[in-house]
Amino acid sequence: MSVDSSVSKEVKPESVLLCPLGTTAAPEQKLLCIFGTGDLGRSLGQRLLQCGYRVVYGSRRPNSCGPLPRGTKAMNHEAAAMSAALVFVCVHRENYDFMEALAPQLNGKVLVDVSNNLKKNLYPESNAEYLQRLIPGAHVVKAFNTLSAWSLQNGPSDANRQVYLCGNSVQAKQAVEEMATKLGFAALDRGSLSAAGELEDFPLQLFPEWRLPLRVAVGLTAFFFFYLLMRDVVYKYVEQGKDTSFRIMVSLANKVFPIVSLIMLALCYLPGVIAGFLQLYRGTKYRRFPDWLDRWMLCRKQIGLIALGFAFLHVLYTLVIPIRYYVRFRIAENTISQIRENRTSVFDTTTAWRADSYYSMGILGFGLYVLLGISSLPSVSNALSWREFSFIQSKLGYLTVFFCTFHTYLYGWDRFLHPNTYKWFTPPGYLLSLVVPSVLIVLKLLLLLPCVDRSLTRIRQGWERTDPEDGSEKALLT
Repeated sequence: MSVDSSVSKEVKPESVLLCPLGTTAAPEQKLLCIFGTGDLGRSLGQRLLQCGYRVVYGSRRPNSCGPLPRGTKAMNHEAAAMSAALVFVCVHRENYDFMEALAPQLNGKVLVDVSNNLKKNLYPESNAEYLQRLIPGAHVVKAFNTLSAWSLQNGPSDANRQVYLCGNSVQAKQAVEEMATKLGFAALDRGSLSAAGELEDFPLQLFPEWRLPLRVAVGLTAFFFFYLLMRDVVYKYVEQGKDTSFRIMVSLANKVFPIVSLIMLALCYLPGVIAGFLQLYRGTKYRRFPDWLDRWMLCRKQIGLIALGFAFLHVLYTLVIPIRYYVRFRIAENTISQIRENRTSVFDTTTAWRADSYYSMGILGFGLYVLLGISSLPSVSNALSWREFSFIQSKLGYLTVFFCTFHTYLYGWDRFLHPNTYKWFTPPGYLLSLVVPSVLIVLKLLLLLPCVDRSLTRIRQGWERTDPEDGSEKALLT
């Protein structure tokens, strides 16, 4: 349900006991009540104490409820409910029944429901709506249910600052919002209590923003694994009768990981280039992108982090190559063969240059890769200005694509010219991995042309090709 429609259903009560608007707060610390002495309740109480509140706990067993934060006290539910104007309900829905008997004590007070369910659609109504039905005289606000006990105890991190809240009482929500702000969180009002079901579904979502990137990564990994399995293992067994299945664990994996990493890195920057050409074609920045492009651009961070993960795997697998039995055996066999035949290998300067350049490009590319990943962390990005963040993610990002692509070109060198490279008439995997990043680099170079870049910059600054007043056409490439 949208916020606009839900806000229209809000009811403004005549008064709320917690911090009425237009009055001056008392200089003494405010007393808050927490029903529940579990992990979340204790962490919430500790955080409230650190921010200057007084806390009292309501428990079924106030004398044996376990360790509580220093400075708090526990009492029975009735006494605790009468002592404070705002009550946090940190108990499961199954245990709400005891509060029905406390309706006289809770009447007119703010109840902050922080509960969640184990799965979606478990009940016909949300927990907050059920609590409001049990105690109709209270002002129920759904809030803090998207935060963990760890984040409450340790304070808001950059990735977990938002507190979603909803309720039918505007003043009650304002009181909870002020308290959340004092705790260091950013409150976001989602409207009336009818939105509580949506808030309770938030913690049940499993990587919603990662689903598309993970599906793409799994699909690419599966495709290239079986593609290279056919070329490197099945081909040799069928055509030459050699069993090289042992190469699956390291050699084959170390081909799949860099291929997927490079393609995913290119897919991270490709939608930005497509968006640039689309804006040039339309001559305006005020038209929405297609849904598929919009969704693609929203998951670029996840795509980039997955690409970085595959790059890390490639580095780790590469580091173990010298200690592999197969490699040590081949080196020893080659050395003994040269001794027996009394021959030496001639040093090839071209090969040395290519190998060193290949490793150098890989190291530089991976270093920039790591820098991109670090700068995407909220704790780091929040310390950067927009220009600094844009420089790292955009300028250095495309430089990373170039280094990694050049690294792959140096790996292949002139192998594509040899007919024996195309086993069963199929191109090697590294050639396929170069398609997307090569296209990306070419398209980006086109956007960097002075005439194109100047026009795109004007469009992104608000210029439109068609004058809305007279409808005359303006030249785009000027």
